[in-house]
Amino acid sequence: MCLRHRDRPLLVLAVLCALLGTAVPAAMASDGPVIGTGAEVARLFEDAAKATAKYEQGRRAADAQRTAAARLQGQLALQRNELTTIHDAIGGVARAQYRTGGPLAVTAQLLFADNPEELMRGQRLAWQAETAVNQLLGRARQAERRLAVTEGNARTARRELEVRQAQLATIKQGISSKLEEAQWELQGEADRSVAAGKCAGVVRLGKRASAPAGTAWVTPVEKYELSAGFDSAGEHWAHRHTGQDFAVDIGTPVRSVGAGRVVSVSCGGGFGIEIVVQHPGGYYSQYAHLATTTVDQGDQVRAGQWIGQSGTTGNSTGPHLHFEVRLTPYLGSGVDPLPWLRERGVRVE
Repeated sequence: MCLRHRDRPLLVLAVLCALLGTAVPAAMASDGPVIGTGAEVARLFEDAAKATAKYEQGRRAADAQRTAAARLQGQLALQRNELTTIHDAIGGVARAQYRTGGPLAVTAQLLFADNPEELMRGQRLAWQAETAVNQLLGRARQAERRLAVTEGNARTARRELEVRQAQLATIKQGISSKLEEAQWELQGEADRSVAAGKCAGVVRLGKRASAPAGTAWVTPVEKYELSAGFDSAGEHWAHRHTGQDFAVDIGTPVRSVGAGRVVSVSCGGGFGIEIVVQHPGGYYSQYAHLATTTVDQGDQVRAGQWIGQSGTTGNSTGPHLHFEVRLTPYLGSGVDPLPWLRERGVRVE
């Protein structure tokens, strides 16, 4: 969010110098490549993303293990119910044999039976049933043993996953703590640069990111939440808001929305550390409240190339990127950035 742009004369001078190819005044010149906190923040962002991905992968695996264990528990419950039924059936056969006196009772029944053949047929059916029950009982016991082993393995795997998740959570927390500390260290360096009115120098992040081949235009940051919009009113601005704010953390890589040439890098005034890029077709894009710059005046940039890191320098109420699209390099010639990006195939939401 931006207040009065008090350093407009310096910005105009810087732009004129860029267009004429003359030297930039010392108060706006950068001191050359710097490798330090900005690069460390970028590395920690990458480490945090990797740790989060591993944590989420482990969480999904643990959820799958819990689902599998619940399924096994259900299978065991069904199997135990079947075993109970089988045991009851076997008990019934045994009690019937006990009441009839076993094989002797069968012989006596044959001697006194009115229909011995029917009696024998009934006894054969009973023996067959008992044999089938014994076989079923054996199979059920084998199944129960297998399920018990499987359940034990699942329980062990689940415990191992939980331990691993705890370790990953600790690692993730450690990276987050380091990242937060480095972010505010980066912001402190940026604030000192702005106070001195002199850029600290280009930060080389070691990774020259750019958009995929064939992509002409991109959003200025990859992951964000939209905050103050173009032409909105607010107590923090002398006039209406001149751009679109993207709420992001300190140190988030800021990308050039399209190919072009850096016409201005300045480090003082209401916009704090800011970059202005000239694009083919006569438009300019501005990136303000930065913590670092990764390009210098006169550099050619590609669509999606990292040109800086977000911060909260200048008249800013919190970490965010203030992004403008202008008809000239100067404040006051802005157009609404969101429709402008949509016209170029970039969806911002």
